[in-house]
Amino acid sequence: MTSEASSGSRRPRSGMLRRQSPEEDSTVLIDVAPEAEKGHTYGSTAPTSELSGHREAAGRVGSPSKPRVDFVLVWEEDLRLGRQQGGAGRDETDTRGAWRETFLDNLRAAGLHVDQRAIQGENGAVQYVLLRAPWAVLCYYAEDLRLKLPLQELPNQASNWSAGLLAWLGLPNILLEDVPDVPPEYYSCPFKVSKLSRFLGSDDQENFFTSTERHQILFAILAKTPYGHEKKGLCGIDQLLAEGVFSAAFPLHDGPFRTPPEGPQAPGLTQRQVLFRYWARWSQWNKYQPLDHVRRYFGEKVAFYFAWLGFYTGWLLPAAAVGTLVFLAGCFLVFSDIPTQELCSSTDHFEMCPLCLDCPFWLLSSACTLVQAGRLFDHGGTVFFSVFMALWAVLLLEYWKRQSATLAYRWGCSDYEDIEERPRPQFAASAPTTAPNPVTGEDEPYFPERSRVRRVLAGSTVVVMMVAVVVVCLVSIILYRAITATLVSRSNNTLLAAWASRVASFTGSVVNLVFILVLSKIYVALAHILTRWEMHRTQTKFEDAFTLKVFIFQFVNFYASPIYIAFFKGRFVGYPGNYHTLFGVRNEECAAGGCLIELAQELLVIMVGKQIINNVQEILVPKLQRWWQKFRLCSKKRKAGVSEAVGQAPWEANYELLPCEGLFDEYLEMVLQFGFVTIFVAACPLAPLFALLNNWVEIRLDARKFVCEHRRPVAERAQDIGIWSHILAGIAHLAVVSNAFLLAFSSDFLPRAYYRWTRAPDLRGFVNFTLARAPPAFASAHNRTCRYQAFREDDGQYSPTYWNLLAIRLAFVIVFELSSHLGSRCAPLAPLRPLQASVLPRGGRPPTARTMSCPQHVVFSIGRILDLLVPDIPESVEVKVKREYYAAKQALAENEALSGTNGAKDNYSQSSERSLGPQPTLPGGGQASRVPSL
Repeated sequence: MTSEASSGSRRPRSGMLRRQSPEEDSTVLIDVAPEAEKGHTYGSTAPTSELSGHREAAGRVGSPSKPRVDFVLVWEEDLRLGRQQGGAGRDETDTRGAWRETFLDNLRAAGLHVDQRAIQGENGAVQYVLLRAPWAVLCYYAEDLRLKLPLQELPNQASNWSAGLLAWLGLPNILLEDVPDVPPEYYSCPFKVSKLSRFLGSDDQENFFTSTERHQILFAILAKTPYGHEKKGLCGIDQLLAEGVFSAAFPLHDGPFRTPPEGPQAPGLTQRQVLFRYWARWSQWNKYQPLDHVRRYFGEKVAFYFAWLGFYTGWLLPAAAVGTLVFLAGCFLVFSDIPTQELCSSTDHFEMCPLCLDCPFWLLSSACTLVQAGRLFDHGGTVFFSVFMALWAVLLLEYWKRQSATLAYRWGCSDYEDIEERPRPQFAASAPTTAPNPVTGEDEPYFPERSRVRRVLAGSTVVVMMVAVVVVCLVSIILYRAITATLVSRSNNTLLAAWASRVASFTGSVVNLVFILVLSKIYVALAHILTRWEMHRTQTKFEDAFTLKVFIFQFVNFYASPIYIAFFKGRFVGYPGNYHTLFGVRNEECAAGGCLIELAQELLVIMVGKQIINNVQEILVPKLQRWWQKFRLCSKKRKAGVSEAVGQAPWEANYELLPCEGLFDEYLEMVLQFGFVTIFVAACPLAPLFALLNNWVEIRLDARKFVCEHRRPVAERAQDIGIWSHILAGIAHLAVVSNAFLLAFSSDFLPRAYYRWTRAPDLRGFVNFTLARAPPAFASAHNRTCRYQAFREDDGQYSPTYWNLLAIRLAFVIVFELSSHLGSRCAPLAPLRPLQASVLPRGGRPPTARTMSCPQHVVFSIGRILDLLVPDIPESVEVKVKREYYAAKQALAENEALSGTNGAKDNYSQSSERSLGPQPTLPGGGQASRVPSL
């Protein structure tokens, strides 16, 4: 990251704090470590292992009267391993130690207070490094990072549409709960040291920066501090953690999550205790999530995830209700359906052709149970539900855009990705050159776009190869099903032979689930390596590229088998005497109940099976990991002779928690579930109900994970849920096409409607209508005739009925898509607040606002593709708009105190600036903008 100090000196390209000379160090510590004169140990750099002092400091971490701990680094030393290692192992240990010392020295040179604490045992030690940033460093990096700080407090405007609806109806709202300590809303702008007195709370140096802001500043310093040659990638805490130099790096939680034994006192609860009591407990499953509290404690990125999860779960309620009603309607129709009754009572009237070369002939009536199960999902209500879900998906995403835009503005991050986000530290360290940012005008690390495109293309070939591996696995599962069905059908047990196809399908689904889980682990690690190699400038672009790679693979991985069953199985079978084969094995055909019931089974096995496995992992695995971590650390303390009664320091308690692994897996799980709920909903109306039940558990499970079981993550900013919103939109459009073809080609709805219109309104004789007779050559060869499911003539050629149905099916697909698209209406973004409107370019609009167009006809699909290829606004014009928008915001930050918000009179303090202390020496040897010494 780069920026210019107010003195005009330019920072180096890497943005790193260089090691200062002793003279410079003394200059820094005059103003950076004022507590050192009062006897505090946080200015000390000497390690200590005396546990008495260790316990005394534990009680004052974060207290108003004592210095706080902003960040903790941990590493463990194993003396036994050092004695056993040979030359190469000892060299590696020495290298890590040298890197660690260099890193800590550079942190001290950056102005941080470094205090080392140790728990020494017989065979090793656990070393804790407590970091704190003094006032001067916080101010400097807050301006460098463009942190948004409050200018004026506003009333909290959080609202829920359901609360408003229930209030309008005069009904009690059981979802509403008064949560204490509601975070206020603010007008805010990027922090500038020269305008310190204009910001709220500027007279309170200790509490001016919130804990999350301090964590962000500390992590920014840690992420770009070198421990060796930067061009070799020896830079940043992330690389040190990957190399095993440090075991952990984390900010501290805000005390314990459980309330004191004497009972909760709302004014005295910490932020963590409020989140646990009003959010993370299982009893809160029917209450609104306190998103503003989540955002204050964990940052915007975590808050956006839970906002999306709660919004999606709320919208699943009507989908689950309608789906359950459709399923119940199918249960009643099973016993009144005439074709099903004809099939079950046909006894030996319909003798079916063998399912394989050596298989016996079989009776259609033996598949009565399968056909009845198929009718649960395949009836007229399924068509209505498919149209309903297509409209539901479109409206869900459109209203989420409104909700996301509202939250982004309320939380002050609506322009984060365009203007405020800085280059990734890893990118800054590896970029070969610098170039001016077209929006801010500052010199920033730059990687040639042409080189990045070549790397992206090379990475795409790897993605294609992994997708090919999935296809190979799918083909192997198809062969497995065919072979298993053949072996089971040869059984002497008539019932087992009739269920041969279903047995092969179920076992194939289980095998497919195993393949999915194994391949997922391999590919995610590979995608990380490829995305780092592609050199993406910002963390958002890095995560978007990684997400897209993994999702493409996971989409094929999870959906390949259901797509095969839905659209390909039973389509290329041939007819008796002329069967088609794959590698010498006869192609699979749908069972007597049709492929729709088999697809429903596949969905339930993969979707529900994956949800159960994930929930069990999230409940049991963390508990076992935490138990092992606590047991291991407690054993070291016992060996060191430390009594349990002495108490535990906050950093020790936090180190016993599990590391936070991010939100990618959580998003992926929900997006894949959204695909199962929408793409194949025609085959399984109960999918929304299972998704709803899972998400009720998932919200509280994830909340407990963040509040109780994991270390506190560094609060990250975000503008929205990122590329996941585009993936969800793509799934919603794919769902319309998928369900249209599913109903047209896999369901019996259209053949039944055609038979009702042309033959018999009561559907009598429909079973005989759907069965063709084996060709005479096949019958004479076996000396008996048989039937098979197809619309063919006696010679095996397609009948006129087949072609009539094909035309009807294609017309149905067009009408279905047309009705789905015409039913959707695009919702505009939420209106901007006056402050945001006041900084817009004259006659313009914020760069994040997009004109959303709705598809109105299938014919317009080509136009939509062209619209994607040709942007509405040229890139050069977008850059100019963003540049003007940025300049307007900078002018607002400079003139806010004089002009007021929306013309209001300035109500901030007009007191003169206080005298300034000595200026800390900062990157490049220049001096930073003058930092007030409050």
